[in-house]
Amino acid sequence: MLETTRTYVARITNHSQVRDDLDRCGFSASKLWNVGRYYIQQRWDETGEIPDDTGLKSELKDHERYSDLHSQSSQRVLEELAEAFTGWYNSDDGNNPPGYRKRGDDHPRSTVTWKQKAIKHDDKHNHVRLSKGWNLKESRSDFILAEYETRPDVEVENIQQVRAIWNGDEWELHFVCKKEIPVEDAPGNNTAGIDLGISNYLAIDYEGVLSELYPGNTLKEDKHYFTHEEYQTDGENGPSKRALTARQTLSRRKDHFLHTLSKHIVQRCVEEGVETIAVGDLSDIREDETGDPQNWGASGNKKLHGWEFDRFIRQLEYKAEEHGILVDRVNEENTSKTCSCCGQTRDANRVERGLYVCSSCETTMNADVNGAVNIRRKITQSPPTGDMSNGCLAQPGVYLFDRESGRFTPREQADCKP
Repeated sequence: MLETTRTYVARITNHSQVRDDLDRCGFSASKLWNVGRYYIQQRWDETGEIPDDTGLKSELKDHERYSDLHSQSSQRVLEELAEAFTGWYNSDDGNNPPGYRKRGDDHPRSTVTWKQKAIKHDDKHNHVRLSKGWNLKESRSDFILAEYETRPDVEVENIQQVRAIWNGDEWELHFVCKKEIPVEDAPGNNTAGIDLGISNYLAIDYEGVLSELYPGNTLKEDKHYFTHEEYQTDGENGPSKRALTARQTLSRRKDHFLHTLSKHIVQRCVEEGVETIAVGDLSDIREDETGDPQNWGASGNKKLHGWEFDRFIRQLEYKAEEHGILVDRVNEENTSKTCSCCGQTRDANRVERGLYVCSSCETTMNADVNGAVNIRRKITQSPPTGDMSNGCLAQPGVYLFDRESGRFTPREQADCKP
């Protein structure tokens, strides 16, 4: 059995009874976010440093806004604020740090998270009791009693978190539950290597000289269009309704793309009898040797920070585990420079973004596929071999994302260089 987490969306059936309380909690979360945002700005101006979530919690735990919510809910608001600043600071969007949550004179309905100590669940009657903070408690209302309804096939148990999320029309509950699922035996004993690129979203090499590319054009096009749409419709008092819709649409499309991609790759690994997937560890790609932000140029920074490498790998890991497949993160140092046929390491061999020509053995191949082969060999410990097919390396199979069906479909010839 594999222990993992699943998130289930539930409709609140007594919405009219709990809406006001949830509104107040949502407003309180916004107020606390703004208090934390103001404190960060002060520290930033005084010291040039941005405090982390530990510093925020320590400084603001006695603030009256902190007591509007249950302590764990307040902690989560400050954690999200710190995460937002970390993500912004490590991106190329230097002119747009996380802002205040407001629209005119009103605070929006921010997401509120309750952890285990603030939750009491009645699974027999589909009731969940969510604790309020001291400032919102009343004589007969120390908690919010929400009745919910999920899909018939969903069993809500072992709750780790409950999130109240405003979907634009009403509140809904997201239950994060710990779940045990049966794990299959590995479908074979082969290996696969994944190179996470920029021009092509990723290349994968299966043991047996079979390679595939997955271009990320769809994701990049969505990112460009909806980001432009968001900023073009930004209002004077914060994001307009159209801007928020664009932001939500982009988020949904990205979620669907990443889930579909990871699911498809795992299914392909099952078909190819893969036991272990090696994937390049890109945790330090945004930093240089001194730990400072890496500068890849204006275009490179935009592409790099639009990819969510770690998020994709996490999805790949839990989907693969269900089939008994292990995902191993490996150091990808020199994998893009080394010839997978003869082992020569030379920067000049990478002639262009998608073209690798070895000056020693004269093999011509797709550069991302070459990297995937070398990453796969990190776990097999097998040396380069000269009997690999030059054609398969140069022109691998390609899967393109079909917007209409929402699936990846094969294409005979790669849309890449050469």
